[in-house]
Amino acid sequence: MSQAPSADDLDRLEAFFVERGAPVFHEVSPLADAVTITMLCERDYQPFEFTSVLYRPIGEGAHGFLGPPDREAREGGSAAVPRARLVGAGEAELFAQTSAAGWREVGYGDFMLEFGRIHADTEGLHLFLAELEGQAIAAGAVSLHDGVAHLAGASTIPEGRRRGAQLALLDARLRHAAAHGCDVALMGALPGSSSQRNAERHGFRIAYTRVKWRLPGRDLPADLPHA
Repeated sequence: MSQAPSADDLDRLEAFFVERGAPVFHEVSPLADAVTITMLCERDYQPFEFTSVLYRPIGEGAHGFLGPPDREAREGGSAAVPRARLVGAGEAELFAQTSAAGWREVGYGDFMLEFGRIHADTEGLHLFLAELEGQAIAAGAVSLHDGVAHLAGASTIPEGRRRGAQLALLDARLRHAAAHGCDVALMGALPGSSSQRNAERHGFRIAYTRVKWRLPGRDLPADLPHA
């Protein structure tokens, strides 16, 4: 975003994906130089997905954390409340299976199962599970880099929804990021989605809308998991 791209820049980006046998696509911020869009159109790329990129301050002096769900207080402690925690040693497969179960009904179960297994070996990525009465019902990740926490990949298994699991995961990941020196958190969500609305209710604001571009005829999955 600091300068206009050149044809050589796009050539190198395309080569990076091609050499690894991966589909070629670009994620473009509206803050990028306008020539970027012109160059992509000249190469026959087409937009295929929009993402709201959201942010919020965290850490000391920031607006308060989310806090635990208040269902226990409202119901005299009669309802179980999900608790989120870091994934422990030997729990990578549990994380992957839980994550996949949350995405299976929308067609991304197999993809997220393999992706979840890769997560366990990804440097700087911290994995979380939300549990209800000792059973994992939701999963999410946060990547920490240079004071920025990127929340991604959160999902809840169908039978565990509407119990506060995502609230617990969001709170735990924000606290974890602040404890590791981060002062800004970011996440992505489909524009107008429940994920975006939930994030905005808890202090996130839209920074910009990102557009993904691909070459026509390529079989790329749209609407991949975000937060």
